[in-house]
Amino acid sequence: MKKSLVPLACSAIALSLGGCGLTEANAPASTGEDGPITVTSTAENCDVSATEVGSGNLAFRVSNEGDEVTEFYLYGSDGLRIVGEIENIGPGLTRDLVVRAPAGEYVTACKPGMQGEGIRSAFTVTESGEDLSVQGVDEADITAAETQYGAYVRDQGQELVDATEAFLAAYTAGDDDKARSLYPTARQHWERIETVAESFGDLDPKMDLREADLEPGQEWTGWHRIEKDLWPPASGYEPLSAQAREPVAADLMSNTELLNERLQDQTYTVSDIGNGAKGLLDEVAAGKITGEEDIWSHTDLYDFQANVDGARVAYEGVKPLLDAKDEALSEEIGTRFDTLQELLDQYRTDDGGFVFYDTVGASERKELSDAVNALGEPLSKMTGAIIL
Repeated sequence: MKKSLVPLACSAIALSLGGCGLTEANAPASTGEDGPITVTSTAENCDVSATEVGSGNLAFRVSNEGDEVTEFYLYGSDGLRIVGEIENIGPGLTRDLVVRAPAGEYVTACKPGMQGEGIRSAFTVTESGEDLSVQGVDEADITAAETQYGAYVRDQGQELVDATEAFLAAYTAGDDDKARSLYPTARQHWERIETVAESFGDLDPKMDLREADLEPGQEWTGWHRIEKDLWPPASGYEPLSAQAREPVAADLMSNTELLNERLQDQTYTVSDIGNGAKGLLDEVAAGKITGEEDIWSHTDLYDFQANVDGARVAYEGVKPLLDAKDEALSEEIGTRFDTLQELLDQYRTDDGGFVFYDTVGASERKELSDAVNALGEPLSKMTGAIIL
């Protein structure tokens, strides 16, 4: 779970169909004649212009009229499964979210300050009779994209279990040098499917919450709890004893296995895949670029690369669909991925890893940030280009 109080430019990562907004021509019919569903977020309210709409392509236009950075979520009926999200909406900014939603009960939420459960409301999608299939592309390509992405996620889930087990074995045995070497490579399997993992709202804070995002009285568990113990600050911290390490490790292992179990039954639509790719670039912009993600170990570039890996896999899976609908956009996304990868490769070490992020200067971080934004802008249009 990554949170940043640094607002991101709308043009860089907003999921839109025309710059930072939906054009009149592309606004989903199911949102009504007035266009997208508007959401106004303030410190105390999350005003949604409609609480019941027809099934189909839903467009939410979220405006932050508060003083803090906010987020907007559309959850499933359980209030945990994330159907779609927009993070890091700075004060005064407006961003768009497009999701393909079948009939059912949902929950909307704004999170001013990006903490807690947020300001929630019930949201109903009724059966409109609209054909939810993607038009203008080969159905076999759709099936292939969805099947291949599901297999990729399941594979990463199992690899996460295996790598986490090895990492925690070294950690609980007191082999800190080995544990430190395994920490960033094990986490890469989490980061490649981070947006999927985050969709399980009960597991994400247990596994990936940063210390800076703890709420009063909240127990700190997961990856970053162990990270701090392996790379302790020079003063003011008492390392965990061998005995105290056991329950912390067992908790992370148990939640990792539970995550993997849940992943085995998950299926993904083209909309899920496209929004997931956009979300992974959001994660890079929100935490990796700033160095807030792995603040103790400074292994942020491993996570950065893994987010990019996951986004690229998602893009390449739906590329045949995007080629058919908007070949120029597809080509631009591919070129931007290549450019970003070339920059990242400059920070590799001889063993295939990455340098510590605290050795990367401000100008180099700016260069990486610019490349992320240059990719994020066309990538944010991918889902809309395919499904609308």
